[in-house]
Amino acid sequence: SSTNMLERLNREIRRRTNVVGIFPSMDSYIRLVTTYLIEYAADWSSGRCYIKPETIQLTQEDRMAA
Repeated sequence: SSTNMLERLNREIRRRTNVVGIFPSMDSYIRLVTTYLIEYAADWSSGRCYIKPETIQLTQEDRMAA
């Protein structure tokens, strides 16, 4: 469920920030978290793609040829 997904996300952010320990500034902390969130969002969105872009393109080309 969505709660588990958020908990997993929070655990991973906590894990990554614990590895660093002390951040020199709030900006460096925000950069680390933002980088992870961008990576997570890209992985999530590509994992949710059921139809590959190549398949869509081939289908469109077939329709244009017909």
